[in-house]
Amino acid sequence: MKIILVSLDTLRASRLSGYGYGKSTSPHLDQIARDGVLFERAYAADIPTEVAHTGVFTGKIGLTTGVISHGSDLTHLPKSVEWLPNLLRSAGFTTGAVDNMYQLKEWFARGYNYYINSVGGNRWIDGRKVNDLALPWIEQHQDESFFLFLHYWDAHTPYLPPESYIPQFYAESKDPFDPSNKSMEPAYNHTAYPFFKHHHYDLVGQVTDTDYYDALYDAEIRYLDDRLKELDDHLHKLGIQEETLLVLFGDHGESLTEHDIYWDHCGLYEQTVHVPIIMRWPGRIAGGRRVPGLVQQVDLLPTLLDAVRREAPAGIDVSKLTDPAGLDGINLWQAIEGESDGAHETIYLSECAWQAARGIRTGRYKFIRTYDSGPFTRPPRELYDLVLDPEEKVNLAESNPALAESFEQQLDEVVSRKLGGRPDPMVQQLQERGLPFRRRIEQILAESGMSWEEWQRNPDREKFDNATLAHSRAKSH
Repeated sequence: MKIILVSLDTLRASRLSGYGYGKSTSPHLDQIARDGVLFERAYAADIPTEVAHTGVFTGKIGLTTGVISHGSDLTHLPKSVEWLPNLLRSAGFTTGAVDNMYQLKEWFARGYNYYINSVGGNRWIDGRKVNDLALPWIEQHQDESFFLFLHYWDAHTPYLPPESYIPQFYAESKDPFDPSNKSMEPAYNHTAYPFFKHHHYDLVGQVTDTDYYDALYDAEIRYLDDRLKELDDHLHKLGIQEETLLVLFGDHGESLTEHDIYWDHCGLYEQTVHVPIIMRWPGRIAGGRRVPGLVQQVDLLPTLLDAVRREAPAGIDVSKLTDPAGLDGINLWQAIEGESDGAHETIYLSECAWQAARGIRTGRYKFIRTYDSGPFTRPPRELYDLVLDPEEKVNLAESNPALAESFEQQLDEVVSRKLGGRPDPMVQQLQERGLPFRRRIEQILAESGMSWEEWQRNPDREKFDNATLAHSRAKSH
């Protein structure tokens, strides 16, 4: 038995053709889904990358583990917390990863016989590099029961797809640098601009058309889809595709200008928390199944452990694969086999990086409570009817205060129950360190001789660019 768990970083569900998108971004992912199961309403309980993956590998949300913030020096995951690669290795699987999250936190390398760090000279990681590292490993271990984790970053900023992928999504007759197009002005004069100037905008060029950035994102997904086809073709060539449980998930999505968020993954809105989850296991999962109900990433751990117990492969001690205590994840096999529509009535949501907020997602409603809005302007409470308002444009918190209050009480009860008397890690983070990404902006501003307060009063792109240039010249002399 082989298990390949694939993280598709920053992949927004609604931008995949298999999830209803009108453009052909994901033909091979769509084929995998037709051969297996697609979860229509899968969610990231915690965002972004660091906390989402911690949830996947523990089967527990951040309130349970205490890991709620991305990029925080307060974060710690005790080695006593059971970890999926550790569990599988102890049962007899050979465990491997092609990943770079060890750069974020040490626990992401736990449990692997082989941890291949994909980080290189560039900040971004090309899917071709992931395949160059992964495909030989698969070939070397094809006769073993293995668990392999692969982390693809192509859909993450900076969007730098090969040029040949762009025309499919952006007409060659259009000019992305047209000076008469002013659609980029809100992004360029946003409070978060100092961060994205260095990490995104300068790398792509002086784009004036927001549609071009959206097209680059689509092109990155299409490029990623081809890399996944290469992976799948390799499994077929080796003759192990039929015995491989392939699981693909998005750690979080991406906002493409919605809610004043420009090509980034913050905010507990659907663009960022609704993610793809797709599984294929020939002969064990019937093809064409689409699960309509609510599931979440932390459901993957108990589902994978039960898959091994069902298969009971030779040389694997399934007695060591009992579910860890205190899981928030629920085994998805009933949903996979059509015995239920999903696993959850309610999904708890959380973020603490650009913003600090918590939320609840039910089959119909989304409630969000913001603790710190960071570089954004947010009301303290948001309530959306996702049936009537799927784009979350009409905040019902004031017009329907009774419903908002009931959701707030429900959220308080979830937080209190999960903490079990422990200090609230989000409150601790905000009191002791503040928001990690606001601190990063403050550092960038300070390097250019500006303060957060000065910048927040007037986030003018030209002013910051001039200050940065002057600082750079002074430093060079």
